[in-house]
Amino acid sequence: MSDLNLFSVLILSALIVFFLSQKKAKNWQTSAGSERVHSLPVYYGYFGSIWTVIPALFVFAFWSFFSTNVISTMVVGQFVELQALDKSSLSLALNEIYLMSDASIVPSLSDNTIKAQAANLFMQYSQYSAIFKSITVLAIAALGFILTYWRITPTTKARNSVENIVVYALLSCAVIAILTTAGIIFSVLLESIEFFKTIPVSDFLFGTHWSPQIALREDQAGSSGAFGAVPLFWGTIFISLIAIIIAGPLGLISAIYLSEYASKRVRSIVKPVLEILAGVPTVVYGFFAALTIGPLVRDFGYWLREMGVNLDIQILANLTVSTESALAAGLVMGMMIVPFILSLSDDVIAAVPDSMRDGSTAMGATKSETVWKVIIPAALPGIVGGFLLAISRAIGETMIVLMAAGVASNLTANPMNSVTTVTTQIVTLLTGDQEFDSVKTLAAFALGLGLFITTLVLNIIALHVVRRYREQYE
Repeated sequence: MSDLNLFSVLILSALIVFFLSQKKAKNWQTSAGSERVHSLPVYYGYFGSIWTVIPALFVFAFWSFFSTNVISTMVVGQFVELQALDKSSLSLALNEIYLMSDASIVPSLSDNTIKAQAANLFMQYSQYSAIFKSITVLAIAALGFILTYWRITPTTKARNSVENIVVYALLSCAVIAILTTAGIIFSVLLESIEFFKTIPVSDFLFGTHWSPQIALREDQAGSSGAFGAVPLFWGTIFISLIAIIIAGPLGLISAIYLSEYASKRVRSIVKPVLEILAGVPTVVYGFFAALTIGPLVRDFGYWLREMGVNLDIQILANLTVSTESALAAGLVMGMMIVPFILSLSDDVIAAVPDSMRDGSTAMGATKSETVWKVIIPAALPGIVGGFLLAISRAIGETMIVLMAAGVASNLTANPMNSVTTVTTQIVTLLTGDQEFDSVKTLAAFALGLGLFITTLVLNIIALHVVRRYREQYE
């Protein structure tokens, strides 16, 4: 039985047990002279389903997760040639064996190569494993059904058990989220430590030249790369700053208008239309930036340079202009994050108690004075949170920067020039087949660690601002 069919059988079993247990509890309620039922019938249904299916699902997940590794170990143990391979070669051989063991391309028994024989053996073991897994899982489900359906009584505290299970399930989800975050941090940290064993931390943090290309041979040009990350972090901050300068006022003012001045009809039309921008794929923004905004910014730069020449303004006359520019990426990224600021700010402003508006109006304040001196300060923590989300979204953006700003690591304050960001370089470093023991590849993890620390600092600053102003208005 395939995993999908087995999982479907378990879900169907849960539904059947639910209705049977619920019906049994309803019979207790209607039977004359029966003792008082502890819980509602629906809780007995949940109780029966949970204890029938959950243990079986645990076995199903455990078996599915570890079966491939166990079978691989058993297959390798049957062939001396595979045991003699080193770790890297064995991993490649096993991947090929996995592909060959597919039912559609499995080799014939007349093929006597080691990998073909191993693929046939792997397929046989997998079939046996699937059969034993189906039998075991269904047996556990049947045992759970017997122990729950036939042993529950009107005094069984089904509601308490179900609620406790739900609490433990929620706790497990929270623990999994925390462990996942910790795993990501430690994986990036460990790889970054390997990188810093080769490249000094000072060179990475304070170096102004980024050229991660490492030659394969010592006699090749550029045999030693440069890993100064200052241009990358500056490009990230520069583009994000342009984006937030564009999106911040537009998003906030739009939120104030929709929340305080617009009619219900206008709000019901305009807000959903603006929020559609949040669902547009970033690659579409990237195309728009590369094909439309980029050339417009370039032509504007040429016009500024020509005006500088005519007016003898050296700053403008010497302006470097590129089709791929930080300004083009920042403008489009600002358009992308407007819905984040708009939606969150609008919700926060709308949540300000009407008593504060009424009190301000009663004191003689105008509508504008009420908005800027009462409502905005009261909603400031939420507005800061919206700005933080938008900045984090801008810092982590890749496709727009890759298509509109380029990959050149220039340390410049000229918005007409091309720059690159941390995320763009991470994508560049990890594109294609890479060995995770080279300095070039490990540099991506160091950049990821730096980006994580940057966003962490932003979160800490925003949290401080939120707490400070929240104490004044709670």
